[in-house]
Amino acid sequence: MKIAVFCGSSSGENPVFAQATRALGHYLATNGVDLVYGGGNVGLMGVVADAFLEKGAKVYGVIPEHLKDRELAHHGLTELKIVANMHERKAAMAQMADAFVALPGGVGTLEEIFEAWTWTQLGYYSKPCAFYNINGFYNLLFETISNMATTGFVKPQHADMLIRTDNAEELLTAIRSYEAPRPKWT
Repeated sequence: MKIAVFCGSSSGENPVFAQATRALGHYLATNGVDLVYGGGNVGLMGVVADAFLEKGAKVYGVIPEHLKDRELAHHGLTELKIVANMHERKAAMAQMADAFVALPGGVGTLEEIFEAWTWTQLGYYSKPCAFYNINGFYNLLFETISNMATTGFVKPQHADMLIRTDNAEELLTAIRSYEAPRPKWT
């Protein structure tokens, strides 16, 4: 199984983010999971890639040419694919991955997981989308998503399809047992 992880090119202010990211990477790698990610060697991106590599898992990076030097492309990967732009990056990651997981990150992390969630909601994919909620990082976002559902902008089954946990074992169990809801327009 290959899981796409979206996360920060920064490690954040609290060391718990990097510690939990490393622990998650170790857990997933020792449980038969390979990593698909944005190809960087900095921030949580570098931490998660290194964690998988430390446990002997395969790591597939996808990075746009424009960001290759800025995000300090990781050159110790199983495979590093260099693409023309962010659209190609996301499409390649989505094609390679069996599931999507967002760790703490910034605007790019949200954009990537929201696009994967949207594609799944619309029926382009039936792949699980998850938020790994380190130190309650996504709690306020979860409130917003609940508000979107209660005010009628997201169907409850599409809000509920998101896996939300801060426990590695629960995350992997939920991904492996995931059943996609009916697409929005069926």
